Amino acid sequence: MKREAAYFEGQEAILVYIAKRLRDALSLEAALTSAGVDYGVEADHYHGGIIFRRQRVGAFFYVLPETVETAHRIIREHGYEPYRE
Repeated sequence: MKREAAYFEGQEAILVYIAKRLRDALSLEAALTSAGVDYGVEADHYHGGIIFRRQRVGAFFYVLPETVETAHRIIREHGYEPYRE
């Protein structure tokens, strides 16, 4: 279920995915919600492009440490690659 920023206060939120398209963000929100995973989404900047690198805006998905593995599994099941540093 989508949570507000206050839900994550005092806890370490882990970045699990950066959606670069709205369609992907909406699809992942639906998948995480139907699986009962608590997550937060925040619009933020990332650098994209291979030849012409520029700053873009994406939807950054965060979860708490105890749900990282579950979130990664759901992300993979829906054809996306989880974010890894």
